[in-house]
Amino acid sequence: MTYHPKSDFMRVMMERGFLADCTDYQGLDEALAKGVVPTYIGYDATAKSLHVGHLLNIMMLRWLQKTGHKPITLMGGGTTKVGDPSFRAEERPLLTPAQIDANIAGMKQVFAKYLSYGDSPTDAIMLNNAEWLDGLNYLDFLRDIGRHFSVNRMLSFESVKSRLDREQSLSFLEFNYMILQAYDFLELNRRYGCLLQMGGSDQWGNIVNGIDLTRRVLDAEIYGLTSPLLTTSDGKKMGKSAGGAVWLNADMLSPYEFWQFWRNTTDADVGRFLKLYTELPAAECDRLGALEGSEINQAKIVLANEVTKLAHGPEAAAAAEATAREVFEKGGVGEELPTLTLSAGEIADGISLAQLFVRSGLAKSGKDAKRLIAEGGARVNDDIATDAGQIFGAGDFAEALKLTAGKKRHARVVVG
Repeated sequence: MTYHPKSDFMRVMMERGFLADCTDYQGLDEALAKGVVPTYIGYDATAKSLHVGHLLNIMMLRWLQKTGHKPITLMGGGTTKVGDPSFRAEERPLLTPAQIDANIAGMKQVFAKYLSYGDSPTDAIMLNNAEWLDGLNYLDFLRDIGRHFSVNRMLSFESVKSRLDREQSLSFLEFNYMILQAYDFLELNRRYGCLLQMGGSDQWGNIVNGIDLTRRVLDAEIYGLTSPLLTTSDGKKMGKSAGGAVWLNADMLSPYEFWQFWRNTTDADVGRFLKLYTELPAAECDRLGALEGSEINQAKIVLANEVTKLAHGPEAAAAAEATAREVFEKGGVGEELPTLTLSAGEIADGISLAQLFVRSGLAKSGKDAKRLIAEGGARVNDDIATDAGQIFGAGDFAEALKLTAGKKRHARVVVG
């Protein structure tokens, strides 16, 4: 459909590729054009950091605030005790309240980089759904809220159906999740005037449930907007790398490795990722994305710098770029590279090359390291390494040792 938005926020969403679906384009656009629209996205506290897979909707909240609206980051202190079954093959392990609180504290550090929190009408607020879920009286909740949900309809949602079709067990606990998420929207509307919920397109069913419930209980008009589920041009899920999740917290993934993840974007994704993950003008993103040959590498450096600036600050982005130049162009050992520090005791009897690759995280196991070395994919100080059993002693660590796996993964080893 062709829709010409009146509000800045909807225009940005459409122009930059954030929009997959909306429950009422026109109604939402008019509400956004009229005044401040409080908007929430929910985050379950299943890890100590958010990862690149969350970055799309964090950028949506950032644009929402930049265009004059109020972001609400809803931490799932309550719902994390249940676990979202959406498109998961099995039940999540349940976390203790202390683990959940520690995870929320770690996730807060990320949001503070992208959003401005405070007391003004467009300042972001952070809430925890444990505030209303922990104190729920089960029988009252079943009577007042449960009666609005049809089990037939709940069974028809893709997130539930896919589990049942594969004959994988879906616990009653998880089945309740969509009711609790719908209830979140109702409570946020009642307590904070929240008018919009956003999320990935896998959340469409949960969002629609919340809108229906809020209409029935409060007779309020609210909206839902989803972003596309992103895959890279080669079909991989966005945010996964060879080494696992690409975390947004610096203590879980170094700014250099984060920068390197974006620098390694495939050519076909550069223009799209610039629009989604940076604030460069859309026309400039298109220009950079259309570059070809060796010039596209310059666009990838722009992408890596811009995304790293937002996540870790301009100094970290500049340091990562300088390290990359030193490592790739001059063959140096960059200070910002992931570093393995060994004690003098650990190298007293020497340490094998295979062990160095495993300890530095460049190989998952000794077997993996031996295969990498046998295939000629391992280098030490830029020289091809051929002997997995080669022993390195104290004399080999007078200066930092640079290890390379394949073309793009590096680490340095020092004795401290």
